[in-house]
Amino acid sequence: MPITAPTPPPGLPATLDYPEVPVGSILAAGAARWGDRTAFAHDGHSLTFAETHRAACRFANALRERGIGRGDVVALHLPNCLAFPVAYYGTLLAGATFGPANPLLPPDDLAFQLTDCEAAAVVTFGPVAGALASVADRIPARLTVVVQPVDGLPEGAVEFQAFHAAQPETPPAVDVDIHRDLAHLAYTGGTTGRSKGVRLSHRNVVVNTLQHACWGTGSVPALDARGDVTIDQIGGEDEWPARLGTGVAINLTPWFHAMGIIGGLNAAVVAGTTMVLHTRFDPAAYVADAERLRITGIGGAPALFAALLATPSFHTADLSSVRSIGSGAAPMNHAMINALRERFPDVVVTEGYGLTEATMGAVISPTYRSGVRKVGSVGVPIFDTEVKVVPAEGGEDPLPPGERGEVCLRGPQIMLGYRNRPEETAAALVDGWLHTGDIGILDEDGYLSIVDRKKDMLLYKGYNVFPRELEELLISMPGVAAAAVVGRPDAEVGELPVAFVVPRGDLDADGLMAAVNEKVLPYKRLREVHVVEQIPVSAAGKVLKRELRQQLIGDLD
Repeated sequence: MPITAPTPPPGLPATLDYPEVPVGSILAAGAARWGDRTAFAHDGHSLTFAETHRAACRFANALRERGIGRGDVVALHLPNCLAFPVAYYGTLLAGATFGPANPLLPPDDLAFQLTDCEAAAVVTFGPVAGALASVADRIPARLTVVVQPVDGLPEGAVEFQAFHAAQPETPPAVDVDIHRDLAHLAYTGGTTGRSKGVRLSHRNVVVNTLQHACWGTGSVPALDARGDVTIDQIGGEDEWPARLGTGVAINLTPWFHAMGIIGGLNAAVVAGTTMVLHTRFDPAAYVADAERLRITGIGGAPALFAALLATPSFHTADLSSVRSIGSGAAPMNHAMINALRERFPDVVVTEGYGLTEATMGAVISPTYRSGVRKVGSVGVPIFDTEVKVVPAEGGEDPLPPGERGEVCLRGPQIMLGYRNRPEETAAALVDGWLHTGDIGILDEDGYLSIVDRKKDMLLYKGYNVFPRELEELLISMPGVAAAAVVGRPDAEVGELPVAFVVPRGDLDADGLMAAVNEKVLPYKRLREVHVVEQIPVSAAGKVLKRELRQQLIGDLD
């Protein structure tokens, strides 16, 4: 049978009452409640919660003045910076839809995404604005806003501050259907190498934000005096030592990523947490800032923790202010979890599991001190979420505890579907259940472990890498007769993409790898190319990737 959380966190209800409000309400309540407290800090500059809200209102009014609002997509082609939350909440306050776009997307992939989502406007960043300019004639956007222009503005573009500086600081009057109107149109990888647009309503985003904020702080949703959504912390300090409005964290998780936008932005605003942005990850600088700022939480993907554990100052710095540690996007290995527990014996270390199609998260370890956390498990279903494991070869009937199969999720955070992909939507959503493509095991206590993937997707630092995209590039190269890509397990990053290729005549493996890597994002790059006489296939002609993986695992022994 489907599994829900075995028991609710102590003192909290088993189900939450989610206010029916749009996503912009999150910032409005944060501004009213936390006011002059610093919300975001970056490179010596900062924004308070109130300043962020006023700027977002100005941005929303500027969009409306340009005729952009309900039904329009505003793509944010930005790294984490102070402009991001202003543009994000401003987009939503205008009634428009947020379209996250990785600023490192190659031009062709960027053009595909912006065209597929029919972006009406794009907010880009000076150092990467050239990529956008190079595809300007191939995308539908009628407005380009540039944050920190480098070499002047592209033709027809407007500078970010100038765009909204003179606008009113009150939100425009917009009617939002929270159940149908899209808050996010987020793109996730596809097995063909082309991304799919995940349709997430305002209801999806508010619910998932509250699920995680309440689970992590021992709180319940509430409405403030103005009718905006906030949370009341009813859990005791003995179980949740971190108190609302006191948190400080360093954020490296990209806000264009599901984990970043829900956990690293919306949930932080709800909880009154100050987010200090680091442009790039320098482990020594991270530790120094963590000590100086007296951070209360450390969050990120396993690669972050692997680097920190390898940094000498991490083991000697005064990090006694840390109250919680959370990891997501990819599984942590046992040795890493145990090392963190040894370094922080009084701190709860949690893991979670989710995917873009679940807005962000669906399963997480108990965050309260007395909760049971099982090494190797990603935890239990979060509030109002069900999990079942079904046969990987097909079917909807749940398997008994202890048997591995495909993980399926059901809850109010599950996507509406894929944009313009009815067949793929129907395959992914069956009677309200999201088929994740991940292989997992539920134990008798309702704890989920992710053990494999139904599809061939690799996880590198929490990012999805789809082998077929790399395989198609390899096949297109001169001198390649056949190719297959699998992942080499790596304790720090998850999996490294490795190619096996059959040559057609002479073949320079290093040159081939360089040629492919020029065409893909850094996290998708091949790390090894093995030239082989043949690639193993089944009687039906299907590549036996398990044999290739076994070769790589054998190399590690």
